[in-house]
Order: sequence, then C-alpha cells, then structure tokens
Amino acid sequence: MTEICREHEEHRGRIENGRKHVPNRETILEISDFFAALGNPTRLGILYALSGGELCTCDLSVVSELSVSAVSHQLRILRDRKLISFRKEGKNVFYRLRDSHIVDVLSVALEHMEEGLNHG
Repeated sequence: MTEICREHEEHRGRIENGRKHVPNRETILEISDFFAALGNPTRLGILYALSGGELCTCDLSVVSELSVSAVSHQLRILRDRKLISFRKEGKNVFYRLRDSHIVDVLSVALEHMEEGLNHG
C-alpha cells in the first residue's frame, strides 16, 4: 500500500527543488519516446546486439532470430528515435548505436536487473 500525506501541507522548498529537476514538456516527451523504444523486447535486443559493434540487417536478423523485414521495421523505429545511426558500404547498410550514452543506459539497466536478481 502506498503511503500518502494525511494532512495537505505544501512544502515550498521541496516543491521548488523538485521543479528544478523536471525538464520542459518537449524534453519530457522526447525522453518518454526514448524509453518507449526501449520498452519493446525486440528493439531492446537489437540495441544490446549493436552494443557489441556494427551489424547489418542480415546479421541482426540472425542474432534476433527474426525476418529481415521484421528487423528492418524495428530499425526504422530506432532510427526515428535517434537511438541508432547507419552507414552504407557498397550494397550493405551497417547500423550502430548513435552514441555512448545509449551504451551507458543499456549497461546501467543490465547492472540494475542483475543486482536485483542477486538480492531478490
């Protein structure tokens, strides 16, 4: 059961401190989209696979055990959310994580879950 205040009392200093930490509405929506992209197991698996380095769509298809078409669909979403980038080499398109912050988020999430499993 969640604890709630028994008596309504505003704590102005704490409210102001809390407000200082809340990004603007547009940024909140972008962050929400970021986490929504991470909330899909297929996309999350693709991101973890890419944390090991560049992979093409065919490679990702093998790693994820999905069709190239299904992987392409997920890659489009990840590109739109600015989580991955790509480069072309001849007829191949290689995908990679857009920047090291994504690696950090994935690492922290994995560490958090593993810690919970060990202390559960």
